[in-house]
Amino acid sequence: MAGGKTLELDRREVVARLLADAGELLVVTGLGSATWDCVTVMDRDLNFYLRGAMGSASSMGLGLALAQPQRRVLVITGDAEIMMTAGALATIAAQGPKNLSIVVLDNEAYGETGMQPSLTASGADLAAMAAAAGFQLAETVWDEAALARALPAILTGDGPALHAVKVKAGNYPHAMPPGDGATLKDRFRLALLGPDAAA
Repeated sequence: MAGGKTLELDRREVVARLLADAGELLVVTGLGSATWDCVTVMDRDLNFYLRGAMGSASSMGLGLALAQPQRRVLVITGDAEIMMTAGALATIAAQGPKNLSIVVLDNEAYGETGMQPSLTASGADLAAMAAAAGFQLAETVWDEAALARALPAILTGDGPALHAVKVKAGNYPHAMPPGDGATLKDRFRLALLGPDAAA
């Protein structure tokens, strides 16, 4: 509720909107809720889940976007994770991948440790940080109308882009991806690069 605004958007519904027409979209998810939501909404081989590598999603997305410049890469992560590796924003901006979009599901809380207020609850502005780093596009999304306007830019616009989507805090029933990192890596490589890449 930073700045006196109420968090309105439902996190799970936001993820469902992001993945509704995923097609060949390459998705990297951060630890915790971002992963659980993507598995629950649409588990697919082109989703790469970082189950326990907190702080790595944006950097992994950058590497993937640079390695696959003809493919759209979407990172879906949380506010605590992006704050943990805020310095990566400057590196992403410096590299300037036009095919990279980051969506931060910002519930202003540390969801994995008991819903304590996170730094964004006391005023840290993730979109302003990304803009200052040099992102092509950086916005905060507070409501349904803003989300509807932002979706084309998130999914097809020039990047690097960061959208901090303000979502209500809450616990949802969820499914977990496989726990074996090698399995997740292999299925993603196979879906991305074909059978000759599985090794």
